[in-house]
Amino acid sequence: MSAREPNAALPLARLIGHAADVVAAVRGGRSLNDALLRCPTPARPGTQALAFHALRWLGAAEVVRRLLAPKPPPPAVDALLLSALALLWPPGGPPYADHVLVDEAAEATRRRSPRSVGFVNAVLRRFVRERDALVAAALADPLARYNHPAWWLERLQADWPDRWQAIAAADNQHPPLTLRVNVRRTTRAEVLATLAARGIDAVAVEDSEAVTLTRPLPVADIPGFVEGLVSVQDAAAQRAAPLLLARALAPGARVLDACAAPGGKTAHLLELADLDLLAIDRDADRLARVDETLVRLGLSATTLAADAAAPATWWDGRPFAAILLDAPCTASGIVRRHPDVRWLRRPGDLDALAAMQTRLLDALWPLLAPGGRLLYCTCSVFLSEGSQQIDAFLQRWSDAALAAGPASPGHLLPLPDNGTTLPAAGPSRAADGFFLALLEKHQTAS
Repeated sequence: MSAREPNAALPLARLIGHAADVVAAVRGGRSLNDALLRCPTPARPGTQALAFHALRWLGAAEVVRRLLAPKPPPPAVDALLLSALALLWPPGGPPYADHVLVDEAAEATRRRSPRSVGFVNAVLRRFVRERDALVAAALADPLARYNHPAWWLERLQADWPDRWQAIAAADNQHPPLTLRVNVRRTTRAEVLATLAARGIDAVAVEDSEAVTLTRPLPVADIPGFVEGLVSVQDAAAQRAAPLLLARALAPGARVLDACAAPGGKTAHLLELADLDLLAIDRDADRLARVDETLVRLGLSATTLAADAAAPATWWDGRPFAAILLDAPCTASGIVRRHPDVRWLRRPGDLDALAAMQTRLLDALWPLLAPGGRLLYCTCSVFLSEGSQQIDAFLQRWSDAALAAGPASPGHLLPLPDNGTTLPAAGPSRAADGFFLALLEKHQTAS
């Protein structure tokens, strides 16, 4: 195999170096997306592929490195060594022979820390030489076996005692690329026909208008994306808008999309109904992505940079017929798409985020008109961000109840039987982990 990343005319040593920078950034507390933005544009696709793989198997790499080198090298060298070990881990990474990866990792080290070349080269060659025994020893450690921090595994085990291992394994799968069809402008049948005509294999997702590609493509290469005929959105996330609109709203009904960025659910609501929609998000930069999405799709909404938990700063006093609250959360249901999340989160984050979700629910509920509906959702598999949050909310608000119909999906796990799957779906075809609860506001007795 050539020492160059497919589709990128860059030496593999440079890509490994950039991937190591990403790993170092994540270990230092920065997000993967932020780290990738700092990578030179020509190197970004290849770097992303290597960094995603390295972060999926970072736990195993850390355990192996401790076995081979108990005293860690300097952080930059350690990140490079861990990236290379993850790429050499048995599940199989990018299509490079062992000797190519070892040689190119040594070259990457030579460019960054010449004194460490011998150390890195020796560790990697020993791993290749003794891989079976070292892997067997490493797998005795849950960090290597599941590639999640211990506290994360403990929480999964407490919440899902019969399924936690399957969830952890699913987090290391490649996610499907699913399209949302803009039903204002085309149909799923037309999208499938267009894809087939271009030689792109795709299948319909049951009980929805979604389409999943058999093999992911760059967004710019997806027919109809630039023209606004389709958008990329996981099948689980596509359940939100139809659920909130299951009971038809009057044309022009006032609807609030709180915490709206990056705008997928905002757009989906407008694709399905004529609404007077206000989309707010406290992050002005991320809110700009909502505007970009609406322009691409030919849709219109009012967008406002504001804190949804502080309505006194932005609400005009007119109640909303429906509210979508896609609350900030741990993102524990979308680890396949964001493999850095598990390494960035800390045990205290879960309680802090649950408290924020409580504040948002309590702040937004009074803005809903009697008879209106609020859809609460999170891309989380943790109960404290889902069913436990809603159970506590219903105890606090006497005029709130789960909507009688349609039934709330509740927790969806990133597994083939989570309620949003393709026929005969395997682990990589399952939809993301998600929680959805549809709440209805009743008139209280005077």
